[in-house]
Amino acid sequence: MKKHDEGKVCVDEVCRFPTATDDPEEANKEPQKLSDISWRIFRIMAEFVDGFQFLSTSSREVTIFGSARLPEDDHWYQEAVRLGKLLSEGGFTVITGGGPGIMEAANKGAYEAGGPSIGINIQLPMEQRINPYVTKGKGFHYFFTRKVLMTASGQAYVFCPGGFGTLDETFEILTLIQTKKMQPVPVVLLGKDYWNGITEWLKDTVLEQFETISPKDLDLFHLVDTAEEAYDLIKDSKERTFF
Repeated sequence: MKKHDEGKVCVDEVCRFPTATDDPEEANKEPQKLSDISWRIFRIMAEFVDGFQFLSTSSREVTIFGSARLPEDDHWYQEAVRLGKLLSEGGFTVITGGGPGIMEAANKGAYEAGGPSIGINIQLPMEQRINPYVTKGKGFHYFFTRKVLMTASGQAYVFCPGGFGTLDETFEILTLIQTKKMQPVPVVLLGKDYWNGITEWLKDTVLEQFETISPKDLDLFHLVDTAEEAYDLIKDSKERTFF
């Protein structure tokens, strides 16, 4: 048995990749050969090429992340609508994951203000669908290619209350800036009731108790409670190149 890369185990050049749990037919198939799997590289390359081409005509992008599960009458849904509107009126391009919940809210605000409203979508087993306020959308098969495109060119990022996906995207952006793989840009955490516990944990446990981050790392993000506060942090930001 040879383990070539993390996440796949190879035996005599036959590899077993992790399979989506919602696809029992794939899970029951025989392990694929390396020669078969290598063809996936071309699909991955195509998604990157198409994705960067898709974004190339946009400017002043701000990406907004958040839960797909929050309903229209939720406070943070309404706040995301207001933020999308403020950004659009300020000449920014609003980018979301294109799904329901917070993503729909931000797209809705941009759409109603008459500005660009972009959705970078992916199909998930339960909650993902393209929302009706996306004026320009692109679908992706691979989660990782979609994530790259959502973070490739933003001059600011806003993180609203969300689940594992939102948390993953939050810490990915912070890591890229911390390690200087991305230019410093405004990273805004919208919703003190949601984010306070995490920011206190970062300070008390991660910084002070375990010392696994530096004091300056806590300055990489801004915690706010309203769309107006978020917009004030973004309005003077500058466009940046792809990371």
